[in-house]
Amino acid sequence: MFRLGIPGVLLAASAFGAPEPAIDEAFRNLYNFRFPAVHEVLNRYIAAHPQEALPYAVRASAYLFYELDRLGILESEFLIDDVRIAKKEKTLQPDLKVRAEFMRALDDVQSRANAALAADPNDKAALLALCIDQGVTMDYMAFVEKHQFRSLTPAERSNSYAQRLIKLDPEFHDAYLTAGLSEYLVASLPFFIRWFVHFDNVNGSKAKGVASLERVAHNGHYLKPFAKILLAIIDLREKKYRDAQQLLLELNRDYPENPLFRTELVKLNNKVGVQSN
Repeated sequence: MFRLGIPGVLLAASAFGAPEPAIDEAFRNLYNFRFPAVHEVLNRYIAAHPQEALPYAVRASAYLFYELDRLGILESEFLIDDVRIAKKEKTLQPDLKVRAEFMRALDDVQSRANAALAADPNDKAALLALCIDQGVTMDYMAFVEKHQFRSLTPAERSNSYAQRLIKLDPEFHDAYLTAGLSEYLVASLPFFIRWFVHFDNVNGSKAKGVASLERVAHNGHYLKPFAKILLAIIDLREKKYRDAQQLLLELNRDYPENPLFRTELVKLNNKVGVQSN
């Protein structure tokens, strides 16, 4: 069992220069948990750009978040409890229809991204799409299918793509989310498991992992809010409740339609007292 596995969705504006408005809109809907709206935006974009891998990666992310939310896996009581993460509860059954759509989206990512990389091995958009592809595969395997150890393989691949992106562009801020999460993940692995895994350019430092996530929280674009989610979960795990409270205040302000952010903030306010923004 590993101690921290959190949705590994990854996007970065620097892959394309200016951010893509449709992807911005899709991610705003995703962070607000407006899942049907995510797919509506992506349907329009894909119709005009059928060969791009990235929108399919965003689609896979939406299916993943929908399923994690449906199963209650994104609630803090689950994510800070290692026993509940590892426990194979029979009541948590995947939606087979969603799983089929999720897997189809992953296939669409891989076919398009691999074709793009065959033409240009340094295609940032293709690397980014594959990074997302492997990140959400890791999360689905670890949380929905309960294959924590097996999920380390796509986790390694996702980190490898992120490291390639950082090497191509050190200012690719959002790529540091996967790199930072990999640092924290490896640092949280039991010692005997660490002998069997290798993550590129990762030593297993929680402090370095948190620093990378903070970089994304300050300088990222599409992943800026996601970095705040990860940092809030880490703060809750480490009992840094005031820090987590501040992050949840910011997330509630920016994504007021998300019921999970609102519920988690109420729970934390009841625990430590209301903090003014």
